Amino acid sequence: MVKYNSQHLNAVFSALSDETRRGIVASLTKKSLSAQELAAPYDMSLPAISKHLKVLEKAELVERDVQGRKHIFSLNVSTLEQASDWLEQHQKFWHQSLSKLDSYLIKKMR
Repeated sequence: MVKYNSQHLNAVFSALSDETRRGIVASLTKKSLSAQELAAPYDMSLPAISKHLKVLEKAELVERDVQGRKHIFSLNVSTLEQASDWLEQHQKFWHQSLSKLDSYLIKKMR
C-alpha cells in the first residue's frame, strides 16, 4: 500500500470541501485562467476569490504564475491524482469487503 502524507491529504480534502473551490478546480481543468476570469462566475469580490485561491495553493491543487500584474492559475494535476489514488484504494477495499459479505450472506441464506 502506498503511503500518503496525512496532513497533505487533509489539506486537499479540506480545500475541496467548499463548493466555490470545487468550481474553481473544475474551471481550471479546461485551461489556465486569471484570478479575474476565475472570479467572473461568482457573486463575490476579488479578495474573496483570492482567499479561495490561497487555500487551493496551500493544498497544492493550483499553481500561480505571476505575469506582471496578472496572476494566472493552473491546475496541479498530480495532487488531484494522489487524492484520487487514495480514494481508489479505499473504494477497492470496501468493494472487496462488501463482496465477501454478500457471498457469506448468500451462503447462510441457502
